[in-house]
Amino acid sequence: MSRPLPVALVQAPPRPAAAPLSGFVEEVGELIARFPQTRLVVYPELHLCGVTGSADASEDQLRAAAEPLDGPRARQLAELAGDLGIWLVPGSVCERGPGGELFNTALAFSPEGRPAASYRKIFPWRPHEPYVPGDRFVVLDLPGTGRVGFSICYDAWFPEVARHLAWMGAEVIINPVMTTTADRAQERVLARANAIVNQVFVLSVNTAGPTGTGRSLVVDPEGRVRTEAPDQGPAVLTDVLDLDDVTRVREFGTAGLNRMWDQFTDADAPLELPLYDGRIDPRRWRPAVPSPFPPGTDG
Repeated sequence: MSRPLPVALVQAPPRPAAAPLSGFVEEVGELIARFPQTRLVVYPELHLCGVTGSADASEDQLRAAAEPLDGPRARQLAELAGDLGIWLVPGSVCERGPGGELFNTALAFSPEGRPAASYRKIFPWRPHEPYVPGDRFVVLDLPGTGRVGFSICYDAWFPEVARHLAWMGAEVIINPVMTTTADRAQERVLARANAIVNQVFVLSVNTAGPTGTGRSLVVDPEGRVRTEAPDQGPAVLTDVLDLDDVTRVREFGTAGLNRMWDQFTDADAPLELPLYDGRIDPRRWRPAVPSPFPPGTDG
């Protein structure tokens, strides 16, 4: 059995501030014309917000780019995904919350042209980013294929995010990034580490130069880099992920050895976690198992 997911990661500079959506529709259309089998397209963090860097953008600039989730930007992106029949993750955007809050929010749109998921960055890069932190982890089912989860840039530095997404059944973690600093080398290590310790695919797509440092990559559930951008230049990474690789690695172990999700038995005592004022309960340890079939069907 195979569950293929053809993906395209677009390492590109941010769109211009004056008209961030101008030309984007045509760009995505040209991408699908070049790679017609693609089902999932992912862009970098804040790609459509007209900012040249998340660290040096002023709060006024970010607020000027902010829209509510049901604003005109989201409606146009949903229409684009529907016209092309793809899952579209246009990076993250500045979201204006119902109380005027400013969030850094990853969006996903379905091949039917509907909003499919939104995730607010839980760990803004402080003290540089003014966003209000999100308060929940988000996963999304791609019917007939599997489940993806979302993190944004600095979230990757906190292992709780990837672990929680994997526990919720994510088989792929999508991580849009706008890294303009010298720590991209460490982020690439973290992408591999998060893939290894959770046995998931990780898609880390960074902004291209001259704004960002590039080096986007796709990592498999055993931590191997499947494809990567060699530098900061604009690039499109294409790959076909087989989500059954996640099933295989979890069943037989990383390198045929390590089966972390089967570490505990129901007879093991809970392990107290004073750091979180909580604990690991062995009965709740294993990840969720997403259905490969569309909702409302029997498979």
